[in-house]
Amino acid sequence: MTLTVAFAPLPELGALAPRWQALEARSDRSSFFLGWTWIESWLSTSGAAPELLTVQSHGIDVALALIGRAMVPRRLGPVATLALNQSGIAAHDRGFIEYNGLLKAADAPDGVEATAMTALEGRNDWRALQLAGVSSGSQLAGYGRFRRRIRADVSPAYFVDLAAVRAASGDYLSLLSANSRSQIKRSIKDHGAAVAICIASTVEAAEAWLAEMQELNAGRHADNAWDDAGFRAFARALTLRGLETGEVELLRVTAGDHLLGYLLNFIYGGHAMNYQSAFTAPISGKAKPGLMCHAAAVGRYADAGLMLYSLLAGKDRYKQSLATGQEELEWWTLERFSLRLEAEAFLRKILRRPASA
Repeated sequence: MTLTVAFAPLPELGALAPRWQALEARSDRSSFFLGWTWIESWLSTSGAAPELLTVQSHGIDVALALIGRAMVPRRLGPVATLALNQSGIAAHDRGFIEYNGLLKAADAPDGVEATAMTALEGRNDWRALQLAGVSSGSQLAGYGRFRRRIRADVSPAYFVDLAAVRAASGDYLSLLSANSRSQIKRSIKDHGAAVAICIASTVEAAEAWLAEMQELNAGRHADNAWDDAGFRAFARALTLRGLETGEVELLRVTAGDHLLGYLLNFIYGGHAMNYQSAFTAPISGKAKPGLMCHAAAVGRYADAGLMLYSLLAGKDRYKQSLATGQEELEWWTLERFSLRLEAEAFLRKILRRPASA
């Protein structure tokens, strides 16, 4: 089956929406990050203006993606770089895409990824291609002829198997290590009240809770996305759009009258995913409000019949302690030959530093 690839300037969102949503409806819905709720929220708030990559069969879309182009700072000077479903500009990409790839029809013919990569390879306006947050073993990272394929980072994406929770008659804690189980039980005992979940159901509630998330996260991280006005605008757009589609839930978790924290979660393809969180200070040395919030969410989504509660990418110890399994996501940079990149690679070799350093 003949596949054709085209690159075009980004259309107006009103024109792109029906086309993207139509293909999303024909996809296997395996990645929220390739759905219109994420894509539209990012485009409408970031100022990014990537190109539209289209793969068609007999004039019908079988795959879509966005291709950003930027001069990305490198050790020996900026390098012309393409980025899959990102702008390539750090300030525009604070949303941190995961499970990246092509939005593809479930019945797409074989060779879509190879065809797209061949088309990208045929362009002469870049020297590096960034594939951020792709699943381990992604076909995109393996196609094409490149001077170097650099796996800049790899991260676990921990998850809770909600079918296993149901099989354990809802006793999620029985699936965890003795230490994790003990921490959560002790924290519940210290609070002395039942844990409850409220869900934002109005724009007013969502905006108020997002503001509280920003306050709770203030000063807690060296590179705090919530300090960035662009990220806050993105999180707001994502939440409000997702509330309309049912693809986003903003949860407020309490123990009696005491606030434990907030969880901003995605619901997509039978999976729940925790994207952002904010927790109150512990009431005691052994209280774990964050673990209590996630345990409550696991119970909610297991009862709802979902299959997975993902904590998304991150090497944080708490994610591992809550999980019953994990996947891996990878960040790749594919490089063509250029004197600047050859010199950079030589310096890395001499200094014995990884490509991500």
